[in-house]
Amino acid sequence: MTYQQAVEYILDIPKFTAKNDLAHTARLLDELGVTGRAKVIHVAGTNGKGSVCAYVDAMLRSRKKRVGLFTSPHLVRMNERIVIDGRQISDVEFTEVFEMVHKKVGEMERQGFLHPTFFEFLFCMAMVAFTRADVEYVVLETGLGGRLDATNVVKRPACCVITSIGRDHMQWLGETVEEIAAEKAGIIKAGVPVLYMENENGSDGVIEKKASEVGAPCKKIEKSAFEIIGTFEKYIAFSCINQYYESTVWKLHNTAPYQVENAYLALEVMRLLCTRDREAYAACRGEGGLSDWQKALAGVVWPGRMEEVRPGIYVDGAHNISAVERFVQTVSTRKERKVILFSAVSDKEYKEMIACLCALPDVDCFVVTHLDGERAADAGALADLFTSFTDKPVIVKESPREAWDYVVSIQDERTVYCLGSLYLVGMLKKWM
Repeated sequence: MTYQQAVEYILDIPKFTAKNDLAHTARLLDELGVTGRAKVIHVAGTNGKGSVCAYVDAMLRSRKKRVGLFTSPHLVRMNERIVIDGRQISDVEFTEVFEMVHKKVGEMERQGFLHPTFFEFLFCMAMVAFTRADVEYVVLETGLGGRLDATNVVKRPACCVITSIGRDHMQWLGETVEEIAAEKAGIIKAGVPVLYMENENGSDGVIEKKASEVGAPCKKIEKSAFEIIGTFEKYIAFSCINQYYESTVWKLHNTAPYQVENAYLALEVMRLLCTRDREAYAACRGEGGLSDWQKALAGVVWPGRMEEVRPGIYVDGAHNISAVERFVQTVSTRKERKVILFSAVSDKEYKEMIACLCALPDVDCFVVTHLDGERAADAGALADLFTSFTDKPVIVKESPREAWDYVVSIQDERTVYCLGSLYLVGMLKKWM
């Protein structure tokens, strides 16, 4: 089978179907010979999961650790989801692990087992790839929720991490923040330390309760534990209050304040791992010390997250109300003329997202477009919502490509921000 045939097969698997139970995924991984020897950092949350994973991965590799990184979704190519030692697996490797999983799935189907879902199939491919590479650490991002997510088959991770929690995927996870938090907290295991970012929406108590029920050491990462020093043209700088980090100034290749939360959470994950590993602890306090982590964080570029893809043009994966609120907080203080390119899928709370965007100052116009696929929200309906919240011009373009060409043509001295869906971000990056 060719690489393209493998990709097409996976794309034909329905993405949003009922999950198989974890016993099904565990059986498939066992049949595939996945060893489970690697130390797993298991990350759940609504926003920031991928960024935390990227920061932890970079810092582990800075200490010469072999690391497998599994994230979702991909923006341009499926290979993005499976990264080993900082490199996406090649098309040849992708096809090889695909064929191994495909063959075993066929055998299990003949025994009466159901076919894995889109996400389950890719997760199993990743775990096979990591086993073949004999990595020491696996940084694992949940797909949807946590409790029933295929990644939750890992019985004894090195630690569990929960990022910020907000309203998203309510049709599967629950209508309230507390219900969503309960699903995310489903990754917490007895005796396994859990770190979580402080929230102000009622989810903290849910996480603390779950940790107490199962007997998991639990630590809240408070936002007062770090201080933003300044935001500059291409980066943001911060310091940590904890003496462990001394007087180190940390820089991120990003200007969004919320990325500081993600980076500090990742730092605390590393500190936890070091205190549980004497060799690693000695290394981070010895020659190189924190400077290795400092360089690693500064070098992380997480695609599609407030990413400047061309001078003055940013793409951002904000696709739920809490992420859009953070986006608005980030750019509202920037004294610049702005153009907003927006699209969304129909099962998101896009009315609330649009209302939030319309509160942005210094916006010259809004451009809306229609995504490919059955889940896409109608561009005309999006435009009607914009016009109900703003008197600024609202321009409709039928396709993302037309919308992109239009915003490029009118950019002039303006800053362009493209957001609302990771599908939109992926399409734009693919053209570039």
